[in-house]
Amino acid sequence: MRNLLQAGRVLAMDLASTILFLIVYLTTEDLIVAVALGMVLGVAQIGWQYMRRQPIGSLQLLSVVLILASGSATLLTKDATFIMLKPSIIYCIVGAVMLKRGWMNRYLPERAAPVVDIATTFGYVWAGLMFASAGLNIGLASSLDPKSWAAFMSTWGLFSKIGLFLIQYATMNAIGRRRAAAAAGAPAT
Repeated sequence: MRNLLQAGRVLAMDLASTILFLIVYLTTEDLIVAVALGMVLGVAQIGWQYMRRQPIGSLQLLSVVLILASGSATLLTKDATFIMLKPSIIYCIVGAVMLKRGWMNRYLPERAAPVVDIATTFGYVWAGLMFASAGLNIGLASSLDPKSWAAFMSTWGLFSKIGLFLIQYATMNAIGRRRAAAAAGAPAT
């Protein structure tokens, strides 16, 4: 359970800007404030890690750059169509970065070393989720009003990632136990 919570904490930190955006937007209906606070939180997280001399993963750094770029574009244009379509661009960029073999290794505890091959496979599954989310976003941006779109895509973004995280954790845990039992010559439990 401790390992699940540790891995979940890393995911929660990566999703913190999205979570804050969703909460602020749904409670205030103020897109500008929600975007601005998400941007501030993303920069603060990176700044905090930098000041503490903690490693900053390439995906995490990319996220902050995208948050700043897309957030700035949102604040400058205030164009609803652009605002709704830009996540598809971001999802595609993040998906392309996730196609890099081994990107997920920074999220794995040491005890996951025997299943790093499974993590590599899940890295590609994550990339697939990003590309699928880009397509879903295009479809919804063309058929929903901005408020419904924001609520749905923010919720989708959060829960699809949490769901895939839990599936990955359970799968890797089960395969790791089977492999450990096979190496020890005992049946898996």
